[in-house]
Amino acid sequence: MVIKRLNGREVDLSQDKLDALKARLKGAVLLPGDGGYEESRSVWNGMIDRKPAAVARCLGTADVMACVDFARENDILLCIKGGGHNIAGLAAADGALMLDMSLMRGVWVDTKHRIAHAQAGCVLGDVDRETQVHGLAAVLGFVSLTGITGLTLGGGFGYLTRRWGWTSDNVIGMDLVTADGRLVRASDNENPDLFWGLRGGGGNFGVVTGIDYTLHPVGPEVVGGLVAWPASDAPGVLELYRALAEKAPSELTLVAIMRPAPPAPWLPKDMHGKPIVALLACYSGRPEDGEKVVASIKAHGKPIGDVLVRRPYTQLQSLLDATQPNGRRYYWKSEYLPRIEPALCRKFVEHAARFPSPHSALILFQIGGALNRFKADHSPVGNRDACYVLNVTGSWEREGGDGANVQWVRDAWSDMKSYSTGGTYINFLTEDEGHERTEAALGKGLERLAKVKAKWDPQNMFRTNRNIEPA
Repeated sequence: MVIKRLNGREVDLSQDKLDALKARLKGAVLLPGDGGYEESRSVWNGMIDRKPAAVARCLGTADVMACVDFARENDILLCIKGGGHNIAGLAAADGALMLDMSLMRGVWVDTKHRIAHAQAGCVLGDVDRETQVHGLAAVLGFVSLTGITGLTLGGGFGYLTRRWGWTSDNVIGMDLVTADGRLVRASDNENPDLFWGLRGGGGNFGVVTGIDYTLHPVGPEVVGGLVAWPASDAPGVLELYRALAEKAPSELTLVAIMRPAPPAPWLPKDMHGKPIVALLACYSGRPEDGEKVVASIKAHGKPIGDVLVRRPYTQLQSLLDATQPNGRRYYWKSEYLPRIEPALCRKFVEHAARFPSPHSALILFQIGGALNRFKADHSPVGNRDACYVLNVTGSWEREGGDGANVQWVRDAWSDMKSYSTGGTYINFLTEDEGHERTEAALGKGLERLAKVKAKWDPQNMFRTNRNIEPA
């Protein structure tokens, strides 16, 4: 079997060594051509088509430790797949040994201390399902099929961020297999330097096998969903969004979206494929209060669709899943914003008139609130001056559409970038974005992260992510 070393050179791994790896694992080792290999090595973004030399389907921490030891002993390149939902496809690397964590999906809820311990292969929906049994929730993202580990290591934001901060702000501990094969605990009291680096600095220091999240009382019912209008109403809807967001209580999170109308049953058939503007809302406090807070959204103009209602929190968490299917081609650009400027809204509408694909969108996420109250150096995710996220999302079906769709994203982003704080979200960086964009995401934390890297992974064993080299 031909496999890559850390330096990128290829080497022929003997059958004896491959058999030795298999003998050390409880989970399967899959090679190209084996059943399950294609499923394991594939990632969400169809633009990414990398082929690991082998995939180890880890069933537990012992398997992860054995894989790390084997890779170190044989100088083999490693990549790690959780949910595989990263837009840059960081889970996969050509010629590497892939650690597929997707079978490690246990969740244990401690209701007394309001903590969830989740294995690293969990997706958001796994955690929500178990925590909502108890009327509790972790601060996670917007799409239930996203992996928790990549989300958390990059900071993470979602419907509950305005109340409780970045996802990483709500982590109280992580279990991690280090480059030398040890299992260590990272928390405020144990290996605090490593814990700091893991909360938004990316998966640069080892293999996370479990995460402990602080839980908050949410649900089981919230007020959430979308209201949509024709794109001709966009100026007024975006002004409504701007005004409401500025004074919204922290229990309310608002998202403004412009896109061609999907073939959703709640939208009129004659609008399918035509440009629309929509407001997505989540009120995570008392539903009776939420209904009053969102009344002005539902009463605005003449909506063409309205599914902003009381619903289970788990249902809201999966509401956008159908817009992000596996295997479609994706290319994004994003920026943090300090506020919503009327001039930005005008450009937002202008570029929404040029969608080259029926699946693309322009999105404004509201995130300001709790995250702004932490000190700038609380964690490497930083960007404590951010109140919104601008996300220009290209999404299309076929390779032949790459040129037009990528260009539309770049043009729209370039035209609106001047409204940025100067920061960007590391989890939204595409594979063609260089070190200057990593700097925009991590800022002053980079120097400290490099020192953490030098202590925990001096040989740069974990390098297939958004890599920060040892100081």
